[in-house]
Amino acid sequence: MGSNPTPRTFYGTLGCGEALGRVLPFGLWMRKQGYPESTIQPCVRALKAIAKRTNLLNPESVKAYLASAELTENRKEKPADDLARFYRCKQITFDRPRYRRIEKLPFIPLESEVDQLIAGLGRKTAIFLQLLKETGMRAGEAWNLRWNDIGYASAAITITPEKGSKPRRAKISSQLAEMLQQRPHSYECVFRDPTFDPLKSMGHFQRNFCEQRRQLAERLQNPRLNGITFRTLRHFKATIEYHQTKDILHVMQLLGHKSIKNTLVYMHLVDFEGDEYVCKPAKTMDEAKVLIESGFDYIADADGVKLFRKRK
Repeated sequence: MGSNPTPRTFYGTLGCGEALGRVLPFGLWMRKQGYPESTIQPCVRALKAIAKRTNLLNPESVKAYLASAELTENRKEKPADDLARFYRCKQITFDRPRYRRIEKLPFIPLESEVDQLIAGLGRKTAIFLQLLKETGMRAGEAWNLRWNDIGYASAAITITPEKGSKPRRAKISSQLAEMLQQRPHSYECVFRDPTFDPLKSMGHFQRNFCEQRRQLAERLQNPRLNGITFRTLRHFKATIEYHQTKDILHVMQLLGHKSIKNTLVYMHLVDFEGDEYVCKPAKTMDEAKVLIESGFDYIADADGVKLFRKRK
C-alpha cells in the first residue's frame, strides 16, 4: 500500500473509490433526465477516466488536468460537455473552459475503395457496411435494425432514429435485400443478440471490424482503407446523393436531420468535376435497372442504347 501514493497525490482528501462512486448516481440522474444510453455510457466512462486522474469534485483541479492533457481541442470539447452536465447535477459551479473546435471536412473515399473494403470483410460485417453505404444510416440505427423493419416487397427499410434524428424510410438494392435474407433469423434483430447490452456488443463488433480493415489494408497495400469508418459511409452516401440530385432538402430527409445546418456541409464537401467515371451502356430496361441500382446515373442516348456513368 505504501508504495502506491497515487490516490493521495491526485485526490487529496477524496479517495479514488469515493470519486468513482459519485459518477454512478450521475448516470442514474442522466437516465431520469431522459438521456439515451448512447449518451449516458460514454459520458460515465469519460468521467470515470477523469476521476482516476484528478479530484472530480474540484472543478479547478479538473480544468488544470484538461489543460495539461495531451489532447486536441476537439477531443477536449466532449469531456468538457460531460463535466458541465455532471456539475449541473451536483449543483457545483463550473466555469466551462472554452475550447475552439476546429471543423474538418470528413474523409470521403472512392466508391471503388468502399466496395473493395466490403468485398474483403467477413459476411456479417460486409452486409452491415453495404447497408450503411446504401442508406446513410447511423451505425447505431443499423445495429438495432429488426427484421420487421425490412420491407422486401417495397425494397425499403424503416429506420428507427437515434440522437434526435427523424424516423425515415430508405430504399435498398435487390442485391442488399438478398444479402439480408441470407442472414440467420435467430433473433428479432438483424445483426445483434438483443439479450446483450447493445452498446457493449456494438463496441465489440466495431473493434472486430477495425482489425479486419487493418489486415485488409495491409494485404492490399492501400492505407486509405483504414480511413473508412461506419460514419464515413454515412458521409459517403450523403455526398453522393447530393451530387446526383442537387437537392439539399432530399439529403436532409435521407439523413434524418432536424436542422438543415447539419446538412449544408455536403454542398461543398467534394468537387466531382475532376473525377474519373466508369461508363456503361444499357440496351434493355432490365440492364438499365441493374445499373441504376448499382449507383449509375443516366447521361444520354446514343446509337440506340442508354449511357450511364458512375464515379470511380
